[in-house]
Amino acid sequence: MKLHKSILTFLLILPVTWCSVAFGQTEQNTKELKNVTLPDLIAYALLNKPGVKQSLIDEEIGERDIKSALSGWFPQINGTATYNNNLKQQVQQLTMNGETSLLTFGSKNTSAFTLQADQKFLDAGLIQASKAAKYYRQQYLQNTENTKINTVVSVSKAYFDVLTSIEQIKIINENNARLEKQLKDSKAQYDFGLVDKTDYQRAQISLSNSRADKKRAEELIKYKYAYLKELVGYNSEKEFSLNFDAVKMENQILIDTNQRETYENRVEYRLLQTQKQLQHLNTSYNKWAFLPNISGFINYNWNYLNNNFSNLYDKNYPSSLFGLSLKLPIFQGTKRIQELRKSQLQEQRIDLDLVNTKNQIKTQYEQAMATYKANLNDWKTAGANVEISRQVYQTIKLQYDEGIKAYLDLMTSETDLRTAQLNYLNSLYSLLSSRLDVEQALGTITVNQ
Repeated sequence: MKLHKSILTFLLILPVTWCSVAFGQTEQNTKELKNVTLPDLIAYALLNKPGVKQSLIDEEIGERDIKSALSGWFPQINGTATYNNNLKQQVQQLTMNGETSLLTFGSKNTSAFTLQADQKFLDAGLIQASKAAKYYRQQYLQNTENTKINTVVSVSKAYFDVLTSIEQIKIINENNARLEKQLKDSKAQYDFGLVDKTDYQRAQISLSNSRADKKRAEELIKYKYAYLKELVGYNSEKEFSLNFDAVKMENQILIDTNQRETYENRVEYRLLQTQKQLQHLNTSYNKWAFLPNISGFINYNWNYLNNNFSNLYDKNYPSSLFGLSLKLPIFQGTKRIQELRKSQLQEQRIDLDLVNTKNQIKTQYEQAMATYKANLNDWKTAGANVEISRQVYQTIKLQYDEGIKAYLDLMTSETDLRTAQLNYLNSLYSLLSSRLDVEQALGTITVNQ
């Protein structure tokens, strides 16, 4: 049927199958979105949506944090400079051969320049940072993946919503054309005295109401366009228009309802697993805290001293030192034990989060699949009702033109046809949205650059 051909084409495109195409395209941040398809929108959104960009920046920030933490393994070189003016120099009494004299220590002016390198050989914090680096990188990537999946779903739903509204306006325009013809016919019949004035007035009322519906739909679609622009990160002042692929087949709407949820496919579940790994490392760190810290150092000092400031830097008395340091924490008031027990409890809590997330994923899948099946049945029923309503309207229209049926019957059949067409559109949008929800629940919407 005509309605099927004109509407289904834009619904049949599965966003998941488009992701690989979308990511293969070049950067489009300066491209104007004119007559674009859903793959174009997804590709543009994954490059330009602020939320996606923020996730990518978070990855870079995370990488800097990792490198900052690991930098402690490198030698830490510091330089210091000091100057001291001894306002009151230390005096020591010295007795020799029965005679007592006063001995002044040091110089009035002293200055020193020190260059020191420290190197850690064993440190619990650095061991933890080294082992946790890959899990933190994994966590940042998973956060970005989650953002991109949500972007694919939200952009797809908004795209379907806009195109559904476009088709809705087309239906209203077709309805207005019929009502204008009916108004013209009823006016002619009234002028010839074939019918009373009520048929003409009813036609006027129906046409006015339909025009009001069109105005409402046209105003709402402006908001839907603006919302879609916001989702993809597109300049609201630029031109924007949509297109859809008419080649896709109707059977692409259908999915395998026998698929079952796989928890590891869901990025939310994998994020929790990563958090568990990080928490396990934190527990290990609290065990490593019982180990000693071993470090080494070497320095070189330029020392200057003189009673006259003007001659202070005339002569240098250098010194240098090399050494090793071992620090063994013996007793800290049970703090390390308490931190260890706390981290173990947090691991147990994440285990319960994983169990709870599994239950939530299962419930989400059951709800999404049940909604999809119900919407699929509604869509099929609505499609059949459109054909029946069209046939009924055409039959009653012929009967009305021949004077067999009353105008009220014609208006009722016309309203039924319009209602059936709009119900079909709404069920179609609901079906596509629920399909996306099923795919998201299954974890089959993947984003691979």
